[in-house]
Amino acid sequence: MDAPPLVIVDAANVVGSVPDGWWRDRRGAAERVRDRLVPYAAEGLPGFPGPLELVLVVEGSARDVASVPGVRVDAAPGSGDDRIVELVAEHPDRARLVVTADRELRRRVAELGAEVTGPRTVRP
Repeated sequence: MDAPPLVIVDAANVVGSVPDGWWRDRRGAAERVRDRLVPYAAEGLPGFPGPLELVLVVEGSARDVASVPGVRVDAAPGSGDDRIVELVAEHPDRARLVVTADRELRRRVAELGAEVTGPRTVRP
């Protein structure tokens, strides 16, 4: 059986895409994004039908955010962008989608064959 598509979400970028006071509670903001991702694990995203393997990459003060059923949280030991590139590179034979608006990160993962979409795909 083929592995489900891998969707990697840049937590810092998605959290920062809406100025809703996230800077007062970065951990809580990352948890809210994580919780909003859960339905996508089964339902899928445009161009990526479910089920999906969803990975939320966190960094900094959000590193202690826990995984929940449907969303694995990966705490980057350093740069979240570098960890996202590593995850994309680790799975060359799978469909991969990275959710970020970061231009440099988009370029890096596209060079590895991943597709990219912006934060609005997972955040209203």
